[in-house]
Parts: sequence; structure tokens; C-alpha cells
Amino acid sequence: MNTRQLTAGALATALVTVATMALRVPVPATQGYINLGETAIYLTSLLLGPGYGLVAGGLGSALADLLAGYTQFAPFTLVIKAVEGWLAGTLFWRVLQGPEHAGAAWAVRALVSCAVAGLWMVAGYYGAEFFFLGIGPAAAAEVPGNLSQVVAGLLVGLAGYSVLRRAVVPPR
Repeated sequence: MNTRQLTAGALATALVTVATMALRVPVPATQGYINLGETAIYLTSLLLGPGYGLVAGGLGSALADLLAGYTQFAPFTLVIKAVEGWLAGTLFWRVLQGPEHAGAAWAVRALVSCAVAGLWMVAGYYGAEFFFLGIGPAAAAEVPGNLSQVVAGLLVGLAGYSVLRRAVVPPR
């Protein structure tokens, strides 16, 4: 790993942390919160690839939980968001890649990649709240907010990617 890659990873992790903490909407039923972290995770995964999405998504989001006082979620967040970032990047850069996806079809690839990753996040938090934290049926109260979080992340993340995609050197 060279200095440029290390710097990009650190900046992406910081961006995820800041985006997650910038706007938090509490969900009293689960003691969790809705945030803008998906935006930065999707942008990182699409611009830099699955490895960066994994690290920035997992570490950046877990760090935000720790700094904001949501420590009970940090271990779950680390895994759920890391997989989300890896999944978005892997689908976009490796699975959905091919000659039939040239030109403006990057938007379809990005939309599908991030939507699948977002559904993983919604299911992951539902499972963590329902099974591991013992919150039970109240876990369903966070699903609409998490889905809204995914949609906002898709809109802003894809808009950001469309602007920045030619400026960033793709991963190797």
C-alpha cells in the first residue's frame, strides 16, 4: 500500500464518520439513529472500490457510533457497514462489470450495487436489534428510517459519483 492509497483510505474513513455524525435522527424504540453515512459509504465504494468501501464503511461508521455515544451498536455497525461497503464496491467493480455496461450504464450498475448493499444494511440492523440486542418487535420501527437512509445515500452518492468519477483513478 502506498501513501496515496493510505491517504485515500483515511480520508474516506473520516468522510464516513463525519457524514454519519453530521445529521442524526434518533429512533427511540431501538435507541439507534438514522444518518447520512450511506452517502459516504456508497461514494467511497463506487469511486475507490470494495476494499476502501469495506474499511471506510466499517471503521468510519463504528467510530461514529463510539464518538456519538451509541457504543452498544458499534460492534454490529463495524460488521454491517463493512459488508455494505464491500458489497457495493464488489458488485459495481467486479460482478456487474462487462462490455454491455459501457457508457451511461454505470448509473444502472451503481444503482443496483448500492441498492443491494443497502438492503443488506437494513436486514443487518434488523437482525442485530431483534436477535442480539433483544429489542424484539421494536426493531421493525427502524426499518422505514433505514430504508430512507438508503434512498438518500443512493441519490446523493450517485450524484457525487457522477461528478467525481472521471477525476478519481480507478482501483487496480
